[in-house]
Amino acid sequence: MSSQHFDEEELSLDLDARAGLRRIAGLSTELDDVTEVEYRQLRLERVVLIGVWSSGSLDQEERSMAELALLADTAGSQVLDALIQRRDRPDPATYIGSGKLAELRQIVAATGADTVICNGELSPGQLRKMEEVVKVKVVDRTWLILDIFAQHARSREGKAQVALAQMQYMLPRLRGWGESLSRQSGGRVGSQGGGIGTRGPGETKLETDRRRIGKSMAKLRREIADMEKSRTTQRATRRKNQVPSVAITG
Repeated sequence: MSSQHFDEEELSLDLDARAGLRRIAGLSTELDDVTEVEYRQLRLERVVLIGVWSSGSLDQEERSMAELALLADTAGSQVLDALIQRRDRPDPATYIGSGKLAELRQIVAATGADTVICNGELSPGQLRKMEEVVKVKVVDRTWLILDIFAQHARSREGKAQVALAQMQYMLPRLRGWGESLSRQSGGRVGSQGGGIGTRGPGETKLETDRRRIGKSMAKLRREIADMEKSRTTQRATRRKNQVPSVAITG
């Protein structure tokens, strides 16, 4: 999008203001009324939010970031800071541009954050590059929403469907998250002598992680198909016995 499409409010910003990181006030959820011991027990992720303002008004972008802060809070995170950068479009390599990414790293270090949440969907390359620079975990809005679904899924089928969606989203992004998968399995995935289920010393960690996720996805699809058959049988039984269905809306 070219700058000629921006409204007067946007055009009034000078070049430095448009390119710089703009802090959004009032989105921090940092806790001031708990003791250090209580805080350690809470084990909240400490996050910095980052967004790219490429269309609409500043007010619209701030509302979008406020919504992201609420999502982060729902996921159990503690929002330390929220920033946006004015750009025509997200940088295809680093989302907010390499210079501003270096500034973000300084903010992350200064606040003690352990996670950065982006207000958009990151490509595998953007995810990998951002984590290389900021040195903490980076997630995007889609992954955050999937995480919330995973926390609140209650039925066996619901949990399986969310897990499958997470794996489908994670698979092309393994170059960014593969290392954490290895840590979850005791650091042995992809290493020589990785145990039963690995292909041997010639397979890289990335290949092993992909194989693990592929097997898990196939298993989940089979389980969901079986649960669908069971649900169909139960539905037919209810209809046969004329059991009424009740729905709550609103």
